[in-house]
Amino acid sequence: MNDRAALDLLLAHGPLSRTRIGKLTGLSKPTASQLLARLEAAGLVVVTGTTEGRPGPNAQLYGVNPRVAYAAGLDVSPVRVRAAVADITGAVVGEFRVPTPGRGGDDVVRQVADALGGAVKDAGLSLSDVHRVVIGTPGAFDPATGRLRYASHLPGWHSPTLLEELAVALPMPFEYENDVNLVAVAEQRLGAARGHEDFVLLWNEEGIGAALVLGGRLHRGFTGGAGEVGFMPVPGTPLVRQVAKANSGGFQELAGVQSVPRIAKAVGIPTREQPYVETAAALLARAAELHAEDERHGRLLDVYAERLATGLAALVAVLDPELIVLSGAAVSPGGEPLRSRVQAQLADLAASRPRLVLAEVDRHPVLRGALESALAATRDEVFDTTAR
Repeated sequence: MNDRAALDLLLAHGPLSRTRIGKLTGLSKPTASQLLARLEAAGLVVVTGTTEGRPGPNAQLYGVNPRVAYAAGLDVSPVRVRAAVADITGAVVGEFRVPTPGRGGDDVVRQVADALGGAVKDAGLSLSDVHRVVIGTPGAFDPATGRLRYASHLPGWHSPTLLEELAVALPMPFEYENDVNLVAVAEQRLGAARGHEDFVLLWNEEGIGAALVLGGRLHRGFTGGAGEVGFMPVPGTPLVRQVAKANSGGFQELAGVQSVPRIAKAVGIPTREQPYVETAAALLARAAELHAEDERHGRLLDVYAERLATGLAALVAVLDPELIVLSGAAVSPGGEPLRSRVQAQLADLAASRPRLVLAEVDRHPVLRGALESALAATRDEVFDTTAR
């Protein structure tokens, strides 16, 4: 327990002296010295330098050995597979992107292998150096059938034998997770949800979805479909039946990315309809900039905020979360002007009043969440000094 506590402190604070480690852990100097000697002998920590600029002799600084293990993450979308490799400290050491427009079928395993292999090569490593991989996809793999559900727009990923084929192709353990869930992992570890045990993350980009963290843990649901709120019936849109076949639903129609240019057109802002994500992001960023001086842009934010709050009110009524994190290219560009409007609308629509915040992990959040998930499992294994 002391070994793991010291390693976690080194990850959180960077290089520390023996004295500082002793103070932070509450260990005596002799015990802290024995601990560091044990970790150094195991190859888990290395001397990174010495203290300077303080009275008395310089003290050695210890840090986690970044080369003790590596983990990888993949972010899969219909148009590309993005991969990254990180060392045990979390520093990204290699990245690679494989475009996949219109590809599927047997290409899926090759796409994953090519993306991972490219990131590993970029890091100057071999596949055998990677301890674990986490793959993030839209939808979720049903634990009962092994088939991907809720993601009909992802070609080639619906074979019932895909997970078995990936297990054969990848030389290291791998796990899979919903992409929005991984964004929540990134925000909980590194971003706006740090220190929070109960929160909802609303993601709005190509599709609208949510991640639910209850008691500090992701809630995935019986078939992995918890958080597929795009299918949720809401006021203001027609009731859609057989939503899985239609791949649409009330909340997606009301507040999904395609609704932003439609609202803009209705309030008199010139716009183009395609592609939706780039158009919505540009419109929201412009509205956030001009809302105070241009009534049309203020109206765009007002209408869109009400639509987002309508769906969030249903989630709040069921979950009563402490915090709601707003994320994705169809939300984040609206910034504080949009966030404050959603907060105000939600206060009128929901009985409880969770705090709304904007996401802080803005660079490849799905990929960062996949890395954080893979690193957590890798650290549990390689930091277990009882097995050494």
